[in-house]
Amino acid sequence: MLQAAAGAAGAQHYPPGALYVVATPIGNLADITLRAIHVLALVDAIACEDTRHSGPLLRQLGIDSKALLAVHAHNEREAAAGVLRRLARGERVAYISDAGTPAISDPGAALVAAVQAAGYRALPIPGASSSVAALSVAGDAIGGPFTFTGFLPQRSGERALALKQLAASPQTQVLFEAPHRIDALASALAEACGARLITVCRELTKQFETVHTLPANELPPWLAGDSNRSRGEFVLVVHALAAVVDDAAVPAHDATLRTLLAALPLKQAVALAAELTGAPRNALYERALALKNGAADDSD
Repeated sequence: MLQAAAGAAGAQHYPPGALYVVATPIGNLADITLRAIHVLALVDAIACEDTRHSGPLLRQLGIDSKALLAVHAHNEREAAAGVLRRLARGERVAYISDAGTPAISDPGAALVAAVQAAGYRALPIPGASSSVAALSVAGDAIGGPFTFTGFLPQRSGERALALKQLAASPQTQVLFEAPHRIDALASALAEACGARLITVCRELTKQFETVHTLPANELPPWLAGDSNRSRGEFVLVVHALAAVVDDAAVPAHDATLRTLLAALPLKQAVALAAELTGAPRNALYERALALKNGAADDSD
């Protein structure tokens, strides 16, 4: 493996006295890049979010003789001084977090800032990213800008404000959540976002990977339908809101919706109506609910 990595990535120049920010797999070891393996084998020391976590990964790669430096959320600024001393001696230092791309939702940003402030280079070695992986399979057709939110605040007031801002934003939002809090987040999103679409990604790249798109208000019962759905680490993509639609345009599709609702479950009827008419799915979903519940009559 090391020989193949060197053959594929060794021709590039890797300057000394630099920090290499290396992405590692988010679950599946096969997702590590040959360039990442080569750099980890090349550097003089490897700074890790958790040396106990990174040690087994490095042993699997055949890289187990490097000096490991603990650089985590609780010592990040202090540990940066040790990294800077190594860079001053002309050493190459890699930084890896527990999984994925460092310094995004994981520690590393303070280390990178300290390195750059001291005049040294910080070079990215890209690879796995759970947020980008989730976006790639969300099927958020509107596209455009997205907001990476990560974990919502835990304090109730800050959390309520963050949820309010999320629901009001038309942009795609990317959230992280832990298994013991996913039910509470699902209930909050159902209340805040209503029929807005959400793609739930669970255990990305792992054996029991799940990717499922549904309206936010259907997320709590979907999770409750199978206890396994609440296990593992979560990335949630809250889809972008459709552009403002002429209210008169959606009722124009009532005949299509009524025909489909008579033969299909609501979600399938809405999906097919959106495909047939080109109307926004969220608007059609709200209209279909009204028709199904008798809130809209033939005079609409």
